[in-house]
Amino acid sequence: MNLDPVTDYLTRIRNAVAASHRVVEIPASNLKKEITKILFDQGYILSYKFIDDDKQGKIKIALKYDKLNNDPVIKKIQRISKPGLRKYASASELPRILNGLGIAIVSTSHGVMTDKQARKENVGGEVLCYIY
Repeated sequence: MNLDPVTDYLTRIRNAVAASHRVVEIPASNLKKEITKILFDQGYILSYKFIDDDKQGKIKIALKYDKLNNDPVIKKIQRISKPGLRKYASASELPRILNGLGIAIVSTSHGVMTDKQARKENVGGEVLCYIY
């Protein structure tokens, strides 16, 4: 039984990258779909597809690798806010990941967005994860 779907989502991606898989399939939810869209927009994944075949549906993600030496684009993916200890930050306190080279995904009152977008819109929220 999984109590934290976001941690499960990140772990499945982390494990697929570690095993050099090209595609990973994850049970869908609205939050996971938003995170997937952000990963695609920021260039961390190659493509994605939402499959609505049963009640929950699935997300099929094609992982992105460097063409020269076949290194994964996602070097590290880390959960920050956990169910036992939530991490919130205002717009001015949002972390900068590797001096702007990585992203933090933030759940705000305006939806799920990157730390850069949240600073631009001047909204804070729950810091879900870091990706670089």
